[in-house]
Amino acid sequence: MPRPENRSAQRSAARTQPQIQLIPAPADGALDAAEEAVDLLLETGRAPGDILVLTTGDPHPWATHELSFGDAAYWAQHDARDDVFFADAAAVERASTRPVVVVAVNGGGDDAAVRALPAAMTRASALLIVCGDPQRINSVLGAGV
Repeated sequence: MPRPENRSAQRSAARTQPQIQLIPAPADGALDAAEEAVDLLLETGRAPGDILVLTTGDPHPWATHELSFGDAAYWAQHDARDDVFFADAAAVERASTRPVVVVAVNGGGDDAAVRALPAAMTRASALLIVCGDPQRINSVLGAGV
């Protein structure tokens, strides 16, 4: 029989795992699916600063635009937490924890997804939404998490 403090620690660990939601989409539609997920989150009352969007392939156009003003200005927006922040999944280690992380598996090869999904899970405190090919995502989540 487990000691009470062990059960409490197990419950605490279980609470730190985000809920995972999979949105099926082909690689060339994953970014659109991620944008739709963000729109729905915002429409249902989620604060923009609660959301981090990561891409495994081509960057989101917003990230490309904002990076044109320099790396420091781009990451200052991340730190301000005033709006949805879009980043390359390779930069997930630099990103802070947010309640919701949306990952668009929009290319980048299997190695990009293998690195991005477990790292994204550590950054999502409440919800991880993954947009992409379900077979690919499930194989990565099953093997990498």
